[in-house]
Amino acid sequence: MTDAASTGRLFLTESIETFRKQKELAGKGVVQLSDEQLHQSLDENTNSVAVIMKHVAGNLRSRWTDFLSSDGEKPWRNRDSEFIDDFGSRAELFSFWERGWDCLLETLVALTPQDLTKTVTIRGEPHSVVLAVQRALDHTGYHTGQIILVARVLAKDKWSVLTISRGQSEQFNRQFSKS
Repeated sequence: MTDAASTGRLFLTESIETFRKQKELAGKGVVQLSDEQLHQSLDENTNSVAVIMKHVAGNLRSRWTDFLSSDGEKPWRNRDSEFIDDFGSRAELFSFWERGWDCLLETLVALTPQDLTKTVTIRGEPHSVVLAVQRALDHTGYHTGQIILVARVLAKDKWSVLTISRGQSEQFNRQFSKS
């Protein structure tokens, strides 16, 4: 494998891993919410976790369906409807969420290092495949942070920390350095 191919494979592998970690973190926050809390916004100007999940999944499905051959903003996507909380059940919301992530991950796994040199369009604007991946990482990371923050606020004292607990960095670092 050439250096460029190795670098391309590394980029794809690390991007997939980062997306998976984002999804995992969001999931660890979401499971700490009741059905009612999933649909609760912090105020009239913020989105509920359910709405953020719906938007992320809708974006992922649009961007990553026929990724290399069609514009990332599909004619069937109704972005504005993604901000309407209309799921009838937790199962329905999670099914939609999983379909979005599955579309992204299946597409990324199928990409080759040679695909990274191609150009795709999003809303008619050309992007390198590398930029499209980075743009998606940025978008999902932004919304993952929102999901976790809203979930953290709503869970209050029932929250289970997702990373290193406050005041535990030194202990974590000591434990990490022993392994």
